[in-house]
Amino acid sequence: MELSDNESKEPLKIGDRSTSDVVVRIRTHEGRDEWIYCHSHIIVKKSKYFADRLSENWPTCQILDSRNCVEVHCEERDFDYQITVLRFFYAQSDVTVTDLCNVANAIGILRVAFELGCPQIISTCVGYLEAVPWEESEEEEILKTVPKMGSQAEQVLARLQPVNRATVVKIFVSAIRFATSSPGYEMNDLKTSAQEQLEYMLTEDDDAPLLTADDEVKSEVRDCVNGLLARFVNVLESVDEETKMGLFEAHLSDLSWAFQIVAKLEIWGDFVDTWAEASVKIVRVAKVAFLLTGVAKLKVLEVTAKVLETVAYGSVVLPSVKRLHLVKVWLAFVRLVKSSVDDSVAVSDDSVVVSDDDNGGGGDVAVKSDDEVWQTLEGAFVLMILALPSADQAEILTEWLENKQIRYPDLTEAFEVWCYRSKVAKRRLGLLDGDSQKTNGV
Repeated sequence: MELSDNESKEPLKIGDRSTSDVVVRIRTHEGRDEWIYCHSHIIVKKSKYFADRLSENWPTCQILDSRNCVEVHCEERDFDYQITVLRFFYAQSDVTVTDLCNVANAIGILRVAFELGCPQIISTCVGYLEAVPWEESEEEEILKTVPKMGSQAEQVLARLQPVNRATVVKIFVSAIRFATSSPGYEMNDLKTSAQEQLEYMLTEDDDAPLLTADDEVKSEVRDCVNGLLARFVNVLESVDEETKMGLFEAHLSDLSWAFQIVAKLEIWGDFVDTWAEASVKIVRVAKVAFLLTGVAKLKVLEVTAKVLETVAYGSVVLPSVKRLHLVKVWLAFVRLVKSSVDDSVAVSDDSVVVSDDDNGGGGDVAVKSDDEVWQTLEGAFVLMILALPSADQAEILTEWLENKQIRYPDLTEAFEVWCYRSKVAKRRLGLLDGDSQKTNGV
């Protein structure tokens, strides 16, 4: 349809039936069907899709309302974006980021612009999405949409690209140094976040760990954790001061986390050795700390449970003298705390009131009881006792049978095994001696 001079001077408008020469028919599988009256010279200039279908080379041409018709089939979610993009074609200037409004709109418009072949709109959407923050749901939608577009939109995914190992190691080392540096209380949230991310980096879940530690990384972690342990031991020397008591509890929390890290890397030897050597001091301080806070003793037990379990299963091998020392020191302490917990009056489903009368008073304090910790400790004690020389086993079991707190830890299994071994010891070892003599006589 040829336009008059007056008509050609005025900006053409989308949907103006009187001046249009083409119908864009937008349809969805759900049955939506809308006719948009357009002008071929405008949409051909802005869209390769329309340029191809309105060219002389296109094999067929539909006629609708005495005009050429181009059908566009789309998903329901893109219906409105199709109309938005058509409106952009009629704008007096190029599309800008202001026109996109937000990330969700930019994704939808980008999807349609890519299908219709609109380079300028694609470029604007890509530049916008590359620069602005995304919500988690928006990020997932971008991952579904952008990779299909190839090089035109690859810069949008720059923030999601994997980085090389050297970069990962660098940030890991910086994070482990900060997380084990015992920063002030005002940085607790930052420290906790760093600790959580370090553990996440080393965890295998649906994806492989972000970092597989080599000797260099393990050495750095070992040095950092040993520094944390050294500061903890120093705190034990002067923990009577109230400020030091706070440091004691803060270090306990850090050490509980640090053990998870050294366990993942299987470099827990120094940690276990230090904890074993400092056990007497730790117990002494924990009893004092418990007068001021209900968290201290159970936090101590949480770390101790991890240490004893590691020794009990042979992940760290200690001589029998050190193992006996660990059992004697911690058995008495664990029994004391468990008795206090069991004899307390429940104040809620999640906490109990623990009386510290056994330590000379100090009032009742609320602590959280963790059944898993108690079970871990009990199991570790049984295994460690059964691995000691039989005379040492007898000494520990005798004290257990004579103690009024016989219910926990329950050493029945250790007692039964000791009785059996002791009863058949002469016969079993005698048979071994006989076999040895026969072998030597051959």
